[in-house]
Order: sequence, then C-alpha cells, then structure tokens
Amino acid sequence: MKEIGVKEVTQNNKSPRSAYHQAYEVIRDRILNGDMPGGTKVVEEKLAAELGFSRTPIRDSLRQLGHEGLIVNKKVVQPTEKDLRNLFQVRILLEGFSAKSAATYLPEEELNSLSNCVRLGREGTVEEIMDANERFHKIIVQASGNALMIDTIDRMKSIIYLFRKTVVLYNRPRLIDEHEEIYEAIKARDGEKAKQLMEAHLKEDLDFCLHILRSSNHNRI
Repeated sequence: MKEIGVKEVTQNNKSPRSAYHQAYEVIRDRILNGDMPGGTKVVEEKLAAELGFSRTPIRDSLRQLGHEGLIVNKKVVQPTEKDLRNLFQVRILLEGFSAKSAATYLPEEELNSLSNCVRLGREGTVEEIMDANERFHKIIVQASGNALMIDTIDRMKSIIYLFRKTVVLYNRPRLIDEHEEIYEAIKARDGEKAKQLMEAHLKEDLDFCLHILRSSNHNRI
C-alpha cells in the first residue's frame, strides 16, 4: 500500500468519492504501512487538522477502523497472543470449510487463478507476493458460496493484512509450498485433503506470527 501524504489527500478531495472514504483509506493505509505503529494514540482533532478533513469523516473513519479491529480504545491495535489465537481460530474454521467447498465447486477459470497466485508467490516482488497471497485466500473463501462467511472474513481483512505482511516479510518457510499443495488438492477435487491442508497452513501461520510477536516483545524488554 502506497504512502499517502497531505498534498495528495487535498487533491483527492476534488474527486467524487466521499470525504469519509478518503479519510478512511488514508488512515487505514498509514496503519497498515506502519506509519502509525501499534500503540499510537489516535486523536480525532489532530488527524482532522493534519489531513485537512472535518471531524465528522475522521470520526466515521475511526469508528469503521475500530469495527475492523485496527483501532482499539483509541489506539492503533497491538495484537496480543490471545488476539492472534482468536483470529486464527476463526480463519481455520471458515477457510478450512471453504477449501473443502472449493474442491467441489471451484470452476476451471478460478483454478487457473489459484495457479497464477502460486506462481507469483514464487517469482513476484514483495508487493506482488502480498497481493497473490490475499487473492489466493479470497478465491477459496468465495468458493464457499456462504455470504455470511465471506462477509466475516472480509470484515477481518485489514487485521489479516498485518499478519500476512509478517509471514511474507519474514519469509515464513514453506509458505508458497503449502499454497501449491492446497491448490493441487483442490484441483484433484479432494475436499477433505484440501480442508486438512488449509487448516495446517493457517496453524503454521499462527505459530510463525506468535514466534515473531514473542521475539519482538523480548527485544523491547
């Protein structure tokens, strides 16, 4: 996600998009890019003055970011081990089911898209790998055909992005190998294997993120 400065926001104010949408995207991207690190106090008046918006769109943006889990108690989220475990428990349940559904229902065109995600995961730039990782999981979740499940994951996408960035930037071992194994199981229409592989994949993500979190906390002591 590219960094957005105040000048760019001012220019974007001329666009037909709502001030709320613009303010939301700027603040969200600052959090996801690390420009507003975990623990940063979020002050409505300060953001409004800095970004050139009135307080109403800023307030609405902060409410939405709180709903997405990026702002907690007026501070940028600093996920705890419990937060990590809770998030991944939900993902394991929903995405495991989705992988099984994908093995039954995913059309050939989307299978090709999954294969392309695997290829980009091996050959792409960091940004391309991030995008391919997100796209890989999104295709599989949408294969569930369950609007409530899809919406649940969608509302978690910003906080998921923070952990996805961790596994990509810190080069989690076998990350893309596991994607390829999931893809092959879906392609073979082996739903139970796809489910087991997805669950194992997300458990590895969780363990890796927990390791990074603990190392980070230790280094701050």
